[in-house]
Amino acid sequence: MLPLMKAPLQDASLAAPEYVPATLPRKQPRAHPDSWTDVLVIGAGPTGLACAIEAQKLGLKVLVLDKGCLVNAVYNYPTNMTFFTTPELLEIGDIPFACASQKPTRQEALEYYRRVTEHYHVHISQYQWVKTVTGQDGDFRVTATDRSGKIHDYRTKKVIVSTGYYDLANKLEAPGEDLPKVLHYYKEPYPYYDSDVVVVGGKNSAAEAALDLWRHGARVTLVHRGENISPGVKYWVRPDLENRIKNSEITAFFKSTVQEIGVDQVVLKTPKGPTRIANDFVFALIGYHPDYDFLSSLGLELSDEQHRPVCDPETLESNVPGIYVAGVIVAGSRTSEIFIENGRFHGKQIAAHLRQKLKPNRDRSELE
Repeated sequence: MLPLMKAPLQDASLAAPEYVPATLPRKQPRAHPDSWTDVLVIGAGPTGLACAIEAQKLGLKVLVLDKGCLVNAVYNYPTNMTFFTTPELLEIGDIPFACASQKPTRQEALEYYRRVTEHYHVHISQYQWVKTVTGQDGDFRVTATDRSGKIHDYRTKKVIVSTGYYDLANKLEAPGEDLPKVLHYYKEPYPYYDSDVVVVGGKNSAAEAALDLWRHGARVTLVHRGENISPGVKYWVRPDLENRIKNSEITAFFKSTVQEIGVDQVVLKTPKGPTRIANDFVFALIGYHPDYDFLSSLGLELSDEQHRPVCDPETLESNVPGIYVAGVIVAGSRTSEIFIENGRFHGKQIAAHLRQKLKPNRDRSELE
């Protein structure tokens, strides 16, 4: 029997450095067969879904990308919120919205839009953040990243941008705004029981948050730069808040702003001069705005004052051929002009133009 031979040990010091790469090469993005599409919608809110559905009705292949979940903005509304409008004004895709009462709740809206999405088999990739859109009409390249940092590359003939505005909060521009105690979204009152809470703002979000916090044991101070609560506040909310203020159950500072935020206090600029109050949490509910930088990166021209994307009012095609805008971003900084109620019709406007520009079920090999 031959003796067993041991493999000689290799001296690591003899390994040639050029055979040991310092880093692994980065995998380049590459389009897969399912990443070819006729229409790519950026934003899976109610308007984005309406656009996708109307394009699908034409026989076009549609993909929707969103950096959050399905109807992410609605999901981030206060947990117990009730809509100001009636359910039929929130309907998309000609699907009835049935709810238990005259005004739908946030939870009912989430369920409704999920069911509509399932009914139309809308192809949605959630948690994919679109970073770049390049190319030209008929052959756009869209690159997105997911939560793990993986790159996804898509090609599409047309792009619809319906990114909304709820992701970017307006800032107080006051020292201390970066403290963890300062919040720009309100979900529910329970973590703030027996706490001193400042709510900044005078519209629906601030009014409802102030009342909800007070009813659940928080000591609430409302700060608003206007002279009174906004007349646009829901008709059943405004008198409730005004009575709480009149009865000194909620403290209110009008024609006032936040001057500085500290760890355990807030300094207000009031008509009577600086006022310092004890504070544990601040809710800066002063509105939100679209991502103008992203819109500009697509080549979209924005108006100087209101940052409205330049577009055809009938077709909603922007100054970049093949890129359409939909939803609240059409109004630029005037976010109060467009809601779900009127933004949902943008899908039909865009689809009417797509019908002229794209032939349903056309062979996608022409893009390859």
